[in-house]
Amino acid sequence: MSNVKDRLSLNLQFGVFSRLVFLTLVLLNLIHTCRGQSVVTGSSKPIVGIVGDDVILPCYVEPVINVFDKTLEWARPDLNPRYVLVWRDGEELKTKHSSYIERTSLFSDELKNGNISLKLTQVKLSDEGTYRCFVPALDEDATVRLVVSAVSSPVVTIAEKNASSSIVVLQCESKGWYTEPELLWLDAEGKILSAGPTETVRGPDDLYTVSSRLTVEKRHSNNITCRVQQRNINQTRETQIHVPDDIFNILSSSSSVAVTVAVSLTVCKVFLLLFVLFCWKNKNITSKSLI
Repeated sequence: MSNVKDRLSLNLQFGVFSRLVFLTLVLLNLIHTCRGQSVVTGSSKPIVGIVGDDVILPCYVEPVINVFDKTLEWARPDLNPRYVLVWRDGEELKTKHSSYIERTSLFSDELKNGNISLKLTQVKLSDEGTYRCFVPALDEDATVRLVVSAVSSPVVTIAEKNASSSIVVLQCESKGWYTEPELLWLDAEGKILSAGPTETVRGPDDLYTVSSRLTVEKRHSNNITCRVQQRNINQTRETQIHVPDDIFNILSSSSSVAVTVAVSLTVCKVFLLLFVLFCWKNKNITSKSLI
């Protein structure tokens, strides 16, 4: 009986303690809210930057307060030194990683509105990573993930013309992609065409070059599109080419001309051979008559 009473007493004490902890947390949260404590927010989704372009890494103080005179820090924890930009006493300090010199800045006119987004110019592949936006006075921070990509428009050319079968071979090539893209051939209705395998080459700069060939026959519509895309970062570049029917007519005409020329040459050779044979026989007859 005593054990039962002790157990009930412990349960009661634990219940009271749990309620006290819960009420304390609620009270602290209310105090935090009443004080109007601002928080720092970044971006829950990765930001995509294109090599050579500028990109903005978002970071805001909410509710809005003027942070112009506060210390603001942008850093990449994986670097040494880690600082990308430091703002203090209304100006930017020179302390930063060497690869970011003259490439990072804040929107100083927007600091009064709590906007401490970072502008990064001339994006490089090495810029990819996680960035930390920190306001020491608030003891609040946020992270932003930057994904770097490189894209380029494909170039489509006529690689081969087969006069004997009236077909045209198109080649599509696109240089300077990161990460590795895929290449597709599409008809005028957007349907994927069957083509040769895509050749992929990765250069010493880590950028990819992709190329592929497509055989085109004479048809009602020869509007062909070469599309190169990177689905992970939702980047697409494409180039369209029109293969006119005239080019097939030219190929057919060229084929007919080639056949005509070949027959003519054969006939000329036969006549020349007969002429030589005739002259040779005539010469032999003349020599015998003289004897």
